[in-house]
Amino acid sequence: MTTHSTQKTALLIGASRGLGFAMAVEYLQRGWQVVATGRDSSKDRLNQIAEQFPSLLEVETVDITDPRQVNELHARLAHRRFDLLFVNAGVKNNDGETIADVSTDEFIRVMVTNSLSPMRAIETLQDLVAPTGTIGVMSSGQGSITNNTNGNYEVYRGSKAALNMFMRSFAARHSGDSRTLLLMAPGWVRTDMGGPEARLSIQESIPALIGTIEAHEGRSGLHYLDYLGKTVPW
Repeated sequence: MTTHSTQKTALLIGASRGLGFAMAVEYLQRGWQVVATGRDSSKDRLNQIAEQFPSLLEVETVDITDPRQVNELHARLAHRRFDLLFVNAGVKNNDGETIADVSTDEFIRVMVTNSLSPMRAIETLQDLVAPTGTIGVMSSGQGSITNNTNGNYEVYRGSKAALNMFMRSFAARHSGDSRTLLLMAPGWVRTDMGGPEARLSIQESIPALIGTIEAHEGRSGLHYLDYLGKTVPW
């Protein structure tokens, strides 16, 4: 593939629906070259949008809960360098479940999808990011321990708090890295996961979130931010 030297490139993991898909569309509209991934069974919308942006969008397949697939994606992209790697993955359990009654299998599903798998993807794919680039992951304001004053959604909260801690450990192990590291909180957004009662539309969240990502280009170290660029307390 031939790209202009000034054209920005993004690898978006988990972009087949919801916030990830909206990020892919927004970056394409901004003229970025985008590699967007989805699971094998969920790429229909990405394939449709690829017809509108045939020179800008490549659709790749990966299920980040399968380390073999992540390694295979890395092998396919090994010759590439990206300005941005952003991992978007999230599931939730029943809103009313607490640690007292969630099943072990459901707890594992949420933690593996929301915490372990995004970090495995970052560990595997981070060498594809340019030294001046950005590595980001979709966190949540509900991952803030400081902000947890009502105890609701505690399994989901715990998974995002774990993600934040793992990303902080990654930053500590790469303390000399010049790249920007971001934990992004998109706000409560009306998606299949966020539900119809959520405060924000995708259009209110994602363009602002991407503006915040771009505003932090070149700022090394780890930043935990909301979509408007405000620091989220740990």
